[in-house]
Amino acid sequence: MFIAKSMKILLVHACAEDIKKSFGNRLSAKLGVLPPSAIFQIAAITPKKHYIATVDDTYQKIDFDEKYDVVGITSSTMTAPRAYKIADEFRRRGVKVVLGGWHPSALPEEAKQHADSVVIGEAEETWPQLLQDLENNRLKPFYTPEKPCELRYISPYESYGIRFVLIPQRFQITRGCPVGCEFCSITNQTFGKTHRVMPLEDAIKTIKAIPQKALVSSDPSLTLDPEYTKALFREMKPLNKKFACFGNVNILNRDEELLKLASEAGCIAWSIGLESVSQISIDDVKKRSNKVKDYASAINKIHDYGMAVVGSFILGLDGDALDIFDSTLNEAYDTELDEAEFFICTPFPGTPLFDRLEKEGRIFSKDWNRYDLFNVVFKPKNMTAEELAEGTKRIAKEFHSYSPLMKRVARCMHLGFYPFIGMAEYNFSTRTMYKDAFKYAFKYQ
Repeated sequence: MFIAKSMKILLVHACAEDIKKSFGNRLSAKLGVLPPSAIFQIAAITPKKHYIATVDDTYQKIDFDEKYDVVGITSSTMTAPRAYKIADEFRRRGVKVVLGGWHPSALPEEAKQHADSVVIGEAEETWPQLLQDLENNRLKPFYTPEKPCELRYISPYESYGIRFVLIPQRFQITRGCPVGCEFCSITNQTFGKTHRVMPLEDAIKTIKAIPQKALVSSDPSLTLDPEYTKALFREMKPLNKKFACFGNVNILNRDEELLKLASEAGCIAWSIGLESVSQISIDDVKKRSNKVKDYASAINKIHDYGMAVVGSFILGLDGDALDIFDSTLNEAYDTELDEAEFFICTPFPGTPLFDRLEKEGRIFSKDWNRYDLFNVVFKPKNMTAEELAEGTKRIAKEFHSYSPLMKRVARCMHLGFYPFIGMAEYNFSTRTMYKDAFKYAFKYQ
């Protein structure tokens, strides 16, 4: 049997159709969008004998006439229709297609209709095996890892993903989250509850290899293992990086040593999933790390150490009534959040929330294009779909109007130069995001 010595591989990060319409041709997309880390991580674990090309579908064009041996496409739920369209076109031309990512992992049988093979869950173990099987004409329909990936030094930044040194770069040194929120795609994927950390030496090598000074952590939360994170921050201090990361409010409220070390390491902002100002709603979705009464204290402490706070909220949970919108907006103002994100509750496939609402007959749309956190796809419990959509739009528009936005940015000046610059950019880019998102949202039924 003939075994190919090398293959020409294209890796594609699929973009949502509406985002591509409104954002894909802008200079800001080419200069300011964080590179998608998944395809570069896959590139990094691909045997060196193969040729690899990458395309970020957000702003790059796909050349369907180019000859490839295999095309790998990663997608979330809202990008799945676009991923399927790309896959179908390549298959029509006789090219083998592999689908992976959040959505194909949640609905592999659906994805298989558009692909020769589907990678379910983490790909570090299965992708090299898939390529070997493809070389030997033994490609399997599905590839599922047998165990959680052991994190080790993987540096896709050496050869892949670098566009402009001035653009912040992603890094990830941990995986998994044991909290188990009902709505979360991360914790409810294969091995998603298994929290793992990269060996400290390898983590520092990974971060040090990135040429950019500004970084953004893709880790689900850097507060899940506080002792590891403290050791990491101590080692990061000499690297002279500036970065933003995710954390849980309970740890950030009580561990001031962690905050001090984070600030010294170069952290300029924490992004926190506050989710709701209703403790009933928090408890309903099993967000065990959140106590609403701790929000203000945690935010104040983070500010005391010279770091900004970005809070994200989910509207339309079963504990929410019509007063949730004004209550949420007031909380964002009263706690002096430096930025806030307001999202519509979305039951992503593969999560307990999706399964529960499906069983209750409350999901009225499976148009995956609409699973973008800005459209309503289910029947809320204590309001109409239209009330949920309009309420979310109203408070997002008010919070990101120029007057409060400028006040927030000005307030960040006392945190220091880097938090001020970072939050200025983030506030204005989020304002643009909401303006674009609402152009295509709100198809109620």
